[in-house]
This record gives sequence, structure tokens and C-alpha cells, in this order.
Amino acid sequence: MTNARTRTPRIRIDVATPDDIPGIVAVRVKASEDLTRRFGAGHWSGLASERGVAWEIRQGGKTLIARRGKTIVATLKIATRKPWAIDVSYFTQSKHPWYLTNMAVDPAHQGLSIGNRCVMAAIEAVREEGGDAVRLDAYDAEAGAGAFYEKCGFTERGRVTYRITPLVYYEKLLTR
Repeated sequence: MTNARTRTPRIRIDVATPDDIPGIVAVRVKASEDLTRRFGAGHWSGLASERGVAWEIRQGGKTLIARRGKTIVATLKIATRKPWAIDVSYFTQSKHPWYLTNMAVDPAHQGLSIGNRCVMAAIEAVREEGGDAVRLDAYDAEAGAGAFYEKCGFTERGRVTYRITPLVYYEKLLTR
């Protein structure tokens, strides 16, 4: 169903369970294939696997999913563990930062505010866990999602190249 006023499909955002792994993989593969089709091969072209998503869920933090009916249409991960490509020296001093990674929205559901709702749910979950900042990196390329994160209230903190991958760091400071 779609709300006629906002055109946003009714979705439910939940914390993923192992039963959700195939749906998460499907969303990430569709998003990766779409970016590769539109922008050519790049760091975004790697395909997700059930084994990789299962490992991610076991590592702690929260993998969030957005469902439209029974179908998973978006996913992201939030955790206190710093991703490999993040250099904390670019960010504001923070006692309890969380990191947002692995965001993907099924291309058929992009442009419907589902990604924004997932990010807002992630920010709220971080607040509930006592976090004071959300940090992330995005590809510094046409296929990158920097403009999306800026619309979600994130501030650019720096541009780096990490192991030949051009990245932009973003941060959202949280207040109580």
C-alpha cells in the first residue's frame, strides 16, 4: 500500500534475524548490479553472499531491514566496531560513536523515502544505545551516496583515498 499523500509505501523496519539473510543478500545484489549497470564496474560491484551476511550479523551491532509486506526492500548495519576504511582523526571527538555500513535499497524501491526512513531508524537506535555520533564513508564517485547522506543530515568530514578507494567521510552528531 502507498500513502496517497506522501507516496511512501508502508514499510516496517526491524532488526534482522538469521531467517532474513537471503532477503538481505537479494537486496544487496540488486543494488550492486544496478550501480554496476549504471556506472560501470567499481568498488560497489562486489556481490553479497549468505555467508558474509551471516558473519556480519554475528559480529554484533544491528543489521536493520525494511520490509514492504514480506519482502525485504532495504538494509543497513550499525555497530560500534570501526570499519576498516574509517580514519577517526577526521571526525569530531566522540565518546560513543557508531558506524553505519552496508546500506542498500532495492532499486525498484528507491526514491520512495525508504532509505531515509532506514537511516532515521538507525539514528534512533544509536541514540537508544547511548551513542553520540553516527559515522560512515561513501564512495567519492558518481555511484556514491554522498548527496543522500547530506539530505539525511550528515556533514562531510573529509575526503580520503583508502587502498585505492576514494571515499568521503560523513558524520551526524547526536544530542540527547
